[in-house]
Amino acid sequence: MRTLWTRPCAVAALLLMSTLGMASARAEDIVSLPNLAYRTGPFASTGVPLMNGQRDYMMMINERDGGINGVRLGYEECETGYSTEKGLECYERAKATALLAQPWSTPLTLELLPRTNTDKIPILAPGYGFSPMADGKVFKWAFNPPLSYWDGASIMLGYLSGGDIEGLRGRKIVLLYLDSPYGKEPIPFLQSLADRHGFTLLPVPVGIKEMQNQSAQWQQIQAQNPDYVLLWGWGTMNAGALAEAVKIGFPMQKFLGIWWSGNDGDMKSVGEAAKGYRVLSWNMPASDAPAMLDIRKYVLDPRKTEIGEGEFDWVFYQRGVLISMFTVEAIRTAQEHFDTRLIDAGQLRWGFENLQIDEERLARIGMTGMIAPFETSCADHSGHGGAWMLEWDGQQFVPVSGVLKADRAAVMSLVMTEADNFAAAHSPWTMNYGCN
Repeated sequence: MRTLWTRPCAVAALLLMSTLGMASARAEDIVSLPNLAYRTGPFASTGVPLMNGQRDYMMMINERDGGINGVRLGYEECETGYSTEKGLECYERAKATALLAQPWSTPLTLELLPRTNTDKIPILAPGYGFSPMADGKVFKWAFNPPLSYWDGASIMLGYLSGGDIEGLRGRKIVLLYLDSPYGKEPIPFLQSLADRHGFTLLPVPVGIKEMQNQSAQWQQIQAQNPDYVLLWGWGTMNAGALAEAVKIGFPMQKFLGIWWSGNDGDMKSVGEAAKGYRVLSWNMPASDAPAMLDIRKYVLDPRKTEIGEGEFDWVFYQRGVLISMFTVEAIRTAQEHFDTRLIDAGQLRWGFENLQIDEERLARIGMTGMIAPFETSCADHSGHGGAWMLEWDGQQFVPVSGVLKADRAAVMSLVMTEADNFAAAHSPWTMNYGCN
């Protein structure tokens, strides 16, 4: 049977094998870190820069430091094409030796949650997946730092209301979303706030086959004449939405996207016409940060991998870098705590549960300013960190805010309710009774 573990091409495979130490290092000196990636399929334009950033950071750690305390990072990609079925096959093949699962889609995350809870393998889904995963008491093996989708929705409404969501009373807000579990993820939280604060929420779905032709959806939006449109898009849906907004003359100042709706590559196709469009981002591009300069020095300049023109500066490429940083720091934390170089999946779980990404740590690893400080705990598997509002200036995203935070009390109230509901629906469910 043909193996599912693939690379974009044979040359990339050889490069990854050599630079990540897969061919030369002893097996016991490597940790298995599979990534259920998608470089093909309907969302490839967003998947590629994210996976490139993840790969290149781990490659830099191997090249510059020889791994973490002498243990090399065995980064591997299994191509899913964003298919949940293929993703499940990839997971089943990898789980015998894997230290973690990186599902890279909300549908796949939902399918893997019960499996990993039984298999005792941590899920890492930074800024995506299922928002109730933030409840570490219920989701012992799942992590979504530094923010959940519900954190993002809270921040977006707080930003639009000037810090007091009550100021949205009487307003009309459209949620233009991909018709998938990912796109539906913010609806329960947004609706709870709409009911409480007296604004109208109008969900408008976009099917995968409609991503590049949203004329029907934008006719509906035009007829509703909303005060704001929130974009919960992915892949080419984002460029399609922006193109239609430009076509009907919808003011960009009223158009705001979640962090997956702000990929430089997608924006290029709209260019100057999208000036003023804003997107919430939990990472800030900083191409001159020491860690980024080391990626260039140890990986890109020696041509050990290749990325697209300008991609190094993109929000998504650098977000991929940060996502791999979470794993690297969780491994390092676990090694120190358990006084062992070769950690297992349970020890890595503890590492993710005890991340302290503070200013001191960011300075030490050369990432100051790239992400807002946050920390996780037994009860909090998200960290509820911060995010910035970025605005498209026609060529790139630039910051237009300081660090923004969610209404943590409002988010966690719904998180705990829905986490308990998920556990009850998947009974018997192993809880994390060790949390206070």
